[in-house]
Amino acid sequence: MEEARLDVSRHAARLFWQNGFDATSGDDIAAAAGISKRTVWRYFRSKEACVEPVLKVGELRFVALLRHWPKTESIETFLAGSMTDFISDDTFVSDSIAAIRILAILHREPTLRSAWLMACHESEMELVSIIAERASRAKDDFEVRLCAAAVTAGMRLVDEEISSSVINDGAQITTEEATARIAAAIRTACIIPICDPVA
Repeated sequence: MEEARLDVSRHAARLFWQNGFDATSGDDIAAAAGISKRTVWRYFRSKEACVEPVLKVGELRFVALLRHWPKTESIETFLAGSMTDFISDDTFVSDSIAAIRILAILHREPTLRSAWLMACHESEMELVSIIAERASRAKDDFEVRLCAAAVTAGMRLVDEEISSSVINDGAQITTEEATARIAAAIRTACIIPICDPVA
């Protein structure tokens, strides 16, 4: 079912980008996805929620990448050596473009922000266990949860800034530049010292 929801989400993201949120109906999404409107509302609680799966793809993939972060490497070293492979999958690139377009229109389509925040929340919950493991602390430790929340917020801001710069301002941002911004955001947001090699 998750793959089916993601397929519908891709169509919804394209329609929201092309036509705007208000000008896109549940009927439009259903027709584009080749399913009934009833199925759309069985998959999603609201129209804006239709883009949650496509927004979650990159966030959860990035958190999954961090699960392979060796304790012997700094965040900068790990990401510098990992990001090229991370973005090499064609389907992921396509989903990332869809997500970037949604983030770039949040300023004029604020209703979609709830879907983005839900996607970020899910990645935050996954990040808790990674931070707990690196810091040798319990997952319900307040500082672990605070660190996960802060890191997620930092990455969210970087994603929004880069998306807006590229789509709305025509900026050219290399993978290396984006990676450096993400690493800097993680380092700045961490209240637990996990960004450098840990014992």
